[in-house]
Amino acid sequence: MLNFNTITTYLKRIYRRLFFLTNILLVLNVNTYAKEIDKIYAHEKISFHVACTNDSSINTLKITTKGLLYNEILVKEIDGIVSDIEVVDLNKDGSPEIYVFITSAGSGSYGSLVAYSVNNNKSLSGIYIKEISSYKELSSGYMGHDKFSIKENRLVRVFPIYKKGDFNFDPKGGIRKLHYKLVHGEASWVLKLTSVEGK
Repeated sequence: MLNFNTITTYLKRIYRRLFFLTNILLVLNVNTYAKEIDKIYAHEKISFHVACTNDSSINTLKITTKGLLYNEILVKEIDGIVSDIEVVDLNKDGSPEIYVFITSAGSGSYGSLVAYSVNNNKSLSGIYIKEISSYKELSSGYMGHDKFSIKENRLVRVFPIYKKGDFNFDPKGGIRKLHYKLVHGEASWVLKLTSVEGK
């Protein structure tokens, strides 16, 4: 005959599995029915027309510039959907950048970034950011669910920290927040990691 503790443990396991499955279905539903992006983002005399259907796990992102000396039409395949877009001038050089935040399909909801900088109001160049996996300490406990935002003159990336054995829907390690500054790299613009909260 089963005792009370055994029954309680069994019910908790069932509850966790049901919660996990519900979480997956909710994420898939959000990604499936995400709103199509077809909008113009302007910064003074320069504008970016951003288009993405957001209707599958792999989508095509299209960015068309206007107001530059050399306007471009950029087409890029992305793994996930466009979750947000920011057009700002992080480095205060008088020329804007465009930051397109991507969220992958599935329960992990891994975040990524597509970004370009305007050079002297003439042309575009890509902005590079290191993968989380490139940082041994920072990638410890990382399982996605990234959120990007712009705070003053910094790009901020926030994600939950998972401890060993944590379920995808229930991280118990707190929050890690990364701050990036836009700087010149050797061959392109780079988002340089300047500070970390929640090690």
